[in-house]
Amino acid sequence: MDKKNLWQIYDEAELTRLEEVNQCYRECLDEGKTERECVAKTIRMARAAGYRDIREAIAAKKEGKEGLKAGDKIYAVYAERAIVLFQIGKKPIEEGMNILGAHIDSPRIDLKQQTLYETEGLAYFDTHYYGGVKKYQWLAQPLAIHGVVVKENGEKVEIVIGEDPEDPVLVITDLLPHLDKPIRKKTADEFVDAENMDLLIGNRAKKGEEKDAVKGYIQDLLKEKYGIEEEDFISAELEIVPAGKARECGLDRSMILAYGQDDRVCAFTSLMAMLEVEEPERTSCCILIDKEEIGSVGASGMTSRFFENMVAEIVALLGDYNELTVRRALSSSKMLSSDVSAAFDPMFAEVYEKRNSAMLACGPVFNKYTGHGGKSGSNDANPEYVAQLRRVMRENQVRFQTAELGRIDVGGGGTIAYLCAVYGMEVIDSGIAVLSMHAPWETTSKADIYEAVKGYKAFLKETF
Repeated sequence: MDKKNLWQIYDEAELTRLEEVNQCYRECLDEGKTERECVAKTIRMARAAGYRDIREAIAAKKEGKEGLKAGDKIYAVYAERAIVLFQIGKKPIEEGMNILGAHIDSPRIDLKQQTLYETEGLAYFDTHYYGGVKKYQWLAQPLAIHGVVVKENGEKVEIVIGEDPEDPVLVITDLLPHLDKPIRKKTADEFVDAENMDLLIGNRAKKGEEKDAVKGYIQDLLKEKYGIEEEDFISAELEIVPAGKARECGLDRSMILAYGQDDRVCAFTSLMAMLEVEEPERTSCCILIDKEEIGSVGASGMTSRFFENMVAEIVALLGDYNELTVRRALSSSKMLSSDVSAAFDPMFAEVYEKRNSAMLACGPVFNKYTGHGGKSGSNDANPEYVAQLRRVMRENQVRFQTAELGRIDVGGGGTIAYLCAVYGMEVIDSGIAVLSMHAPWETTSKADIYEAVKGYKAFLKETF
């Protein structure tokens, strides 16, 4: 398969559109550094495109008003951490949907519930990392706090510290090279103890205090600015992420450098495609889900019944509810389960098999199978479905590539495809190539982002 650099084939009109798509994408990344922020951004964009909350439709039907019809646009949210969008197609829903799926959680640092403490004149937040991080990459980086604190009375306090140019930033300290000889020979996983990855937040002592004076000063700041007490951290969801905006990367401005592109690069490109498609033949769907980086568990992850329940609600709003219709709708669906692929990195060529690796700027990636070693944990898409996708991409002039995740015996990975396949639908792992996956700052190609939006739109419009 010829993996031609996309920059060589775009005309000026496409290059203009490419930059528009990537500008929108960067704005999405900047406004969506947590799951909650991603969902909030999605809602704003969806409502601007004519989507309404499913609760509005349910309430209207209870009042005897008309349910859903072809062309209607609906979204549903779970706990501000997961969202699914539907646009009702002209064909009966039991003939299946065209589904785009991606996850919106990313590797990060979380705060523990008992988090604030002082030692040796320094105040810290105690932390716990989330997902597959290389711990050493998070040291000596300017970091920001995003999240919510929920008080006993239910009041929710939203917090963002470190993103405004006038804001302070926070840091996890590193050991100077002059003193690190005792640990330098340890493995990368060993020389950073997770219990020592605490966030440095202050050094100013409160006047008149003898004990924990620095902690006391921080407590006063938190109460003054946010109205929160130390015990409120028990019911908080605060995430530590790299401070700063998404940036153009490369002297040629051909790439994007940003936090959280695994997997928001697939989530936001799927969303953009979903919002641009109008009047599809088959019902189109876009699900942006949580918890993939820790196994898709929990009520906001793909192992939950959230998606299935919302399909059932859609069926009910379309007419008389029938469980068989729900089952047929799910089993007759086609899905692109989109997550990032490991882009071939010539600096680490020894862990890749080049012929079957994703290349930057060569289009969206289709992974017939993922998994570990002998395809453990893989969905392994049916070749008939792969052939259909080849046809769809060719007919819509979308350039794509196929890939695996590195050398067979080196490692592997997967995403939510196998969890959706339990319904009997056709699913394939797909996505966008990324360099430095799971690092605080990841790199993607503008060309791949643009081409992915084209591919997702073509998929949603297909009648199969």
